[in-house]
Amino acid sequence: MNSTLSPLPKSFYIKPTLEVAKDLLGCVLVKITDEGITSGVIVETEAYLGVNDRAAHSFQNRRTKRTEIMFHEPGLVYTYQMHTHCLVNVVTGGLGIPEAVLIRAVEPLSGIELMLKRRPVSNIKNLTSGPGKLTKALGITMDDYGKAFYNSSLFIAEGKQPLTVEQGTRIGINNSGEAKDYPYRFFIPGNPFVSR
Repeated sequence: MNSTLSPLPKSFYIKPTLEVAKDLLGCVLVKITDEGITSGVIVETEAYLGVNDRAAHSFQNRRTKRTEIMFHEPGLVYTYQMHTHCLVNVVTGGLGIPEAVLIRAVEPLSGIELMLKRRPVSNIKNLTSGPGKLTKALGITMDDYGKAFYNSSLFIAEGKQPLTVEQGTRIGINNSGEAKDYPYRFFIPGNPFVSR
Protein backbone atom coordinates (compact mmCIF):
# COMPACT_ATOMS: atom_id res chain seq x y z
CA MET A 1 0.00 0.00 0.00
CA ASN A 2 1.08 3.54 -0.62
CA SER A 3 2.68 4.48 2.70
CA THR A 4 1.97 8.17 2.07
CA LEU A 5 -1.76 7.67 2.66
CA SER A 6 -2.78 10.05 5.40
CA PRO A 7 -6.18 11.17 6.66
CA LEU A 8 -7.99 13.95 4.85
CA PRO A 9 -8.26 17.03 7.11
CA LYS A 10 -11.38 17.80 9.11
CA SER A 11 -12.08 20.68 6.70
CA PHE A 12 -12.84 18.16 3.91
CA TYR A 13 -16.09 17.28 5.67
CA ILE A 14 -17.24 20.85 6.32
CA LYS A 15 -19.37 21.42 3.22
CA PRO A 16 -22.87 20.45 2.07
CA THR A 17 -23.68 16.76 2.52
CA LEU A 18 -24.42 16.12 -1.17
CA GLU A 19 -21.02 17.61 -2.02
CA VAL A 20 -19.27 15.37 0.52
CA ALA A 21 -21.09 12.33 -0.92
CA LYS A 22 -19.74 13.14 -4.40
CA ASP A 23 -16.26 14.16 -3.24
CA LEU A 24 -15.78 10.89 -1.33
CA LEU A 25 -15.82 8.96 -4.62
CA GLY A 26 -12.26 8.04 -5.53
CA CYS A 27 -11.01 8.60 -1.97
CA VAL A 28 -9.45 5.70 -0.06
CA LEU A 29 -11.10 4.16 3.00
CA VAL A 30 -8.39 2.75 5.29
CA LYS A 31 -8.74 0.55 8.39
CA ILE A 32 -5.81 -0.37 10.63
CA THR A 33 -6.24 -3.36 12.96
CA ASP A 34 -3.90 -5.68 14.84
CA GLU A 35 -4.28 -8.12 11.93
CA GLY A 36 -3.03 -5.60 9.40
CA ILE A 37 -4.05 -2.72 7.14
CA THR A 38 -6.85 -2.95 4.60
CA SER A 39 -8.06 -0.29 2.21
CA GLY A 40 -10.41 0.30 -0.67
CA VAL A 41 -11.31 3.05 -3.12
CA ILE A 42 -14.78 4.45 -2.42
CA VAL A 43 -16.93 3.83 -5.52
CA GLU A 44 -20.47 4.38 -4.20
CA THR A 45 -22.09 6.57 -1.53
CA GLU A 46 -25.55 7.64 -0.39
CA ALA A 47 -26.42 10.94 1.29
CA TYR A 48 -28.99 11.24 4.07
CA LEU A 49 -30.21 14.76 4.74
CA GLY A 50 -31.40 14.48 8.31
CA VAL A 51 -34.43 16.26 9.67
CA ASN A 52 -36.41 16.55 6.40
CA ASP A 53 -35.29 13.27 4.82
CA ARG A 54 -37.74 10.50 5.71
CA ALA A 55 -35.07 7.87 4.89
CA ALA A 56 -32.59 9.30 7.43
CA HIS A 57 -32.34 7.83 10.91
CA SER A 58 -32.48 11.40 12.23
CA PHE A 59 -35.69 12.33 10.35
CA GLN A 60 -37.74 14.85 12.37
CA ASN A 61 -34.76 15.34 14.70
CA ARG A 62 -34.92 11.81 16.12
CA ARG A 63 -32.14 11.85 18.69
CA THR A 64 -31.51 8.41 20.15
CA LYS A 65 -28.55 6.52 21.51
CA ARG A 66 -27.97 5.22 17.98
CA THR A 67 -28.27 8.57 16.16
CA GLU A 68 -26.57 10.75 18.80
CA ILE A 69 -23.28 11.01 16.88
CA MET A 70 -25.12 12.42 13.84
CA PHE A 71 -25.79 15.59 15.84
CA HIS A 72 -22.07 16.17 16.38
CA GLU A 73 -19.40 17.75 14.22
CA PRO A 74 -18.69 16.65 10.62
CA GLY A 75 -16.06 13.99 9.95
CA LEU A 76 -17.05 11.57 12.70
CA VAL A 77 -17.85 7.88 12.24
CA TYR A 78 -21.47 6.78 12.44
CA THR A 79 -21.70 2.98 12.48
CA TYR A 80 -24.94 1.16 13.05
CA GLN A 81 -26.16 -2.42 13.05
CA MET A 82 -28.63 -3.54 10.38
CA HIS A 83 -29.64 -7.18 10.71
CA THR A 84 -26.27 -8.92 11.13
CA HIS A 85 -24.30 -6.20 9.32
CA CYS A 86 -22.45 -3.14 10.56
CA LEU A 87 -22.75 -0.17 8.19
CA VAL A 88 -20.41 2.82 8.14
CA ASN A 89 -21.31 6.47 7.55
CA VAL A 90 -19.53 9.81 7.57
CA VAL A 91 -21.22 12.41 9.78
CA THR A 92 -21.82 15.67 7.85
CA GLY A 93 -24.05 18.70 8.20
CA GLY A 94 -22.56 20.44 11.23
CA LEU A 95 -23.36 20.60 14.93
CA GLY A 96 -27.04 19.95 15.53
CA ILE A 97 -27.67 19.22 11.83
CA PRO A 98 -27.86 15.40 11.77
CA GLU A 99 -26.82 14.43 8.24
CA ALA A 100 -24.57 11.60 7.05
CA VAL A 101 -23.14 9.82 4.03
CA LEU A 102 -23.30 6.03 3.84
CA ILE A 103 -20.29 4.38 2.21
CA ARG A 104 -22.03 1.78 0.03
CA ALA A 105 -19.13 0.13 -1.83
CA VAL A 106 -15.35 0.18 -2.22
CA GLU A 107 -12.92 -1.34 -4.70
CA PRO A 108 -10.32 -3.39 -2.76
CA LEU A 109 -6.91 -1.73 -2.80
CA SER A 110 -4.62 -3.25 -0.17
CA GLY A 111 -4.77 -6.09 2.35
CA ILE A 112 -6.91 -8.14 -0.02
CA GLU A 113 -5.69 -11.45 1.46
CA LEU A 114 -6.83 -10.32 4.90
CA MET A 115 -10.16 -9.18 3.46
CA LEU A 116 -10.67 -12.61 1.88
CA LYS A 117 -9.88 -14.26 5.21
CA ARG A 118 -12.60 -12.22 6.86
CA ARG A 119 -15.04 -12.64 3.97
CA PRO A 120 -14.20 -15.71 1.87
CA VAL A 121 -15.74 -15.26 -1.59
CA SER A 122 -15.04 -17.08 -4.83
CA ASN A 123 -15.68 -13.98 -6.93
CA ILE A 124 -13.60 -10.95 -5.91
CA LYS A 125 -16.40 -8.68 -7.20
CA ASN A 126 -18.52 -9.80 -4.24
CA LEU A 127 -15.89 -8.90 -1.66
CA THR A 128 -16.75 -5.26 -0.98
CA SER A 129 -19.69 -4.51 -3.31
CA GLY A 130 -22.16 -3.51 -0.61
CA PRO A 131 -22.25 -1.62 2.70
CA GLY A 132 -22.29 -4.72 4.92
CA LYS A 133 -19.72 -6.54 2.79
CA LEU A 134 -17.13 -3.77 2.90
CA THR A 135 -17.26 -3.33 6.69
CA LYS A 136 -16.75 -7.04 7.29
CA ALA A 137 -13.88 -7.22 4.77
CA LEU A 138 -12.12 -4.15 6.17
CA GLY A 139 -12.74 -5.04 9.84
CA ILE A 140 -14.93 -2.00 10.56
CA THR A 141 -17.11 -2.64 13.63
CA MET A 142 -19.46 -0.91 16.05
CA ASP A 143 -16.33 -0.08 18.10
CA ASP A 144 -15.54 2.56 15.46
CA TYR A 145 -18.68 4.54 16.36
CA GLY A 146 -17.87 8.13 17.28
CA LYS A 147 -14.23 8.07 16.15
CA ALA A 148 -12.95 10.80 13.82
CA PHE A 149 -12.19 9.88 10.21
CA TYR A 150 -9.42 12.50 10.30
CA ASN A 151 -7.70 11.13 13.42
CA SER A 152 -8.15 7.39 14.08
CA SER A 153 -7.42 3.84 12.93
CA LEU A 154 -10.32 4.20 10.49
CA PHE A 155 -9.66 7.06 8.09
CA ILE A 156 -10.28 8.39 4.62
CA ALA A 157 -7.31 9.41 2.49
CA GLU A 158 -7.07 11.42 -0.69
CA GLY A 159 -7.46 9.37 -3.84
CA LYS A 160 -8.02 10.02 -7.52
CA GLN A 161 -11.17 11.92 -8.42
CA PRO A 162 -13.24 9.96 -10.96
CA LEU A 163 -13.69 11.45 -14.42
CA THR A 164 -17.45 10.98 -14.23
CA VAL A 165 -19.94 10.50 -11.43
CA GLU A 166 -23.45 9.13 -11.83
CA GLN A 167 -26.37 9.98 -9.59
CA GLY A 168 -29.52 7.99 -8.85
CA THR A 169 -32.00 6.96 -6.20
CA ARG A 170 -30.92 5.27 -2.99
CA ILE A 171 -31.28 1.53 -2.41
CA GLY A 172 -33.44 -0.39 0.07
CA ILE A 173 -35.52 2.50 1.42
CA ASN A 174 -38.86 1.76 -0.25
CA ASN A 175 -40.87 2.54 2.88
CA SER A 176 -39.67 6.14 3.09
CA GLY A 177 -42.38 7.91 1.07
CA GLU A 178 -41.19 10.56 -1.38
CA ALA A 179 -37.63 10.22 -0.02
CA LYS A 180 -37.21 6.96 -1.95
CA ASP A 181 -37.08 9.03 -5.13
CA TYR A 182 -34.43 11.53 -4.03
CA PRO A 183 -31.33 11.26 -6.28
CA TYR A 184 -28.91 11.05 -3.36
CA ARG A 185 -26.88 8.02 -4.47
CA PHE A 186 -23.56 8.67 -6.20
CA PHE A 187 -21.33 6.13 -7.91
CA ILE A 188 -18.49 5.67 -10.37
CA PRO A 189 -20.12 4.35 -13.57
CA GLY A 190 -18.78 1.07 -14.89
CA ASN A 191 -16.94 0.16 -11.70
CA PRO A 192 -17.51 -3.59 -11.05
CA PHE A 193 -17.71 -3.07 -7.26
CA VAL A 194 -20.72 -0.73 -7.34
CA SER A 195 -23.43 -2.59 -5.41
CA ARG A 196 -25.86 -2.76 -8.35
